[in-house]
Amino acid sequence: MRYLFEFRPYRRRFVRALSTSYGSWEFRDGIIVRLVDEAQRVGWGEIAPISWFGSESLEEALDFCCGLGGVVTEEAIFSIPDELSACQFGFEVAWEDMNREDAKSAKEEGFTLSYCGLLPAGEAVLRVWKELWRSGCRTFKWKIGVYGVQEELAIFELLVQAMPDGAKLRLDANGGLCFEEANLWLWSCDSLRASLEIEFLEQPLSVEYFDEMLELSCCYATAIALDESVSTLKQLVACYERGWRGVFVIKPGIVGSPSRLRRFCQHYQIDAVFSSVFETAIGRQAALGLAVELSQHNRAVGFGVNYFFDREEETWLENLWKDV
Repeated sequence: MRYLFEFRPYRRRFVRALSTSYGSWEFRDGIIVRLVDEAQRVGWGEIAPISWFGSESLEEALDFCCGLGGVVTEEAIFSIPDELSACQFGFEVAWEDMNREDAKSAKEEGFTLSYCGLLPAGEAVLRVWKELWRSGCRTFKWKIGVYGVQEELAIFELLVQAMPDGAKLRLDANGGLCFEEANLWLWSCDSLRASLEIEFLEQPLSVEYFDEMLELSCCYATAIALDESVSTLKQLVACYERGWRGVFVIKPGIVGSPSRLRRFCQHYQIDAVFSSVFETAIGRQAALGLAVELSQHNRAVGFGVNYFFDREEETWLENLWKDV
């Protein structure tokens, strides 16, 4: 079957730049896609690549969209190569949206998601967590590996002392620690676990140090979660085959084909945490739908990121699609 295809690139500025071990991130760039079938049914999808995290670049995604010439077949959608993982997600999501009468909603599944709020790096965390707590957030993720390890550990102790009962904390290093620093963080987490529930340390080492992370996962009570190491479905499968049975952080927007992801997660029943790539409402809705289907351990999803953008998204998306 053939579909009419249109796309629009977008750029959104973060309200505050996001600081990670990769540097400062000021803009979120992506592509909104639209499919229309012969019955005039419309499907929406989103391509939101993060090249430094493992997906294709925005330029590669735009080249792919331009090369389609305004028409795409169902066969082509399900044959997008793995090197274009964000495109796989965006096109399949649009196809599924066009056939949404067969899809179940989160309400129909009877499953309620809880959300993890993303905290800024550095001392700002001591202020921002309180704002998110007042809004109802109970699970938090703090970016580490941005400043010196001793400076961050001092802030960590203050944060643990300040957070009330019922709070959960995740630490996200984005692969920015060395082996000695990872040991120090895990030792500190184990030492403070009696004061606060520390859910896991996320991607302490860079992708090439898989064996070291596997070793660390056996040495401490604090769990380790893989993130960058499993940014695409191909990587996720490879890490599972190499023996990882800990937590997998899955970013649906860049992991690749939703249909293949479903088959893998349902077959192996992995411990998965679903996380945002700072997508718009279009990609977010599809990603949360996958989280509802595939979450096995009732972990909070990493989509508490709305405060990084302004609140006028619906109008913004409508204006994006208007012809100039």
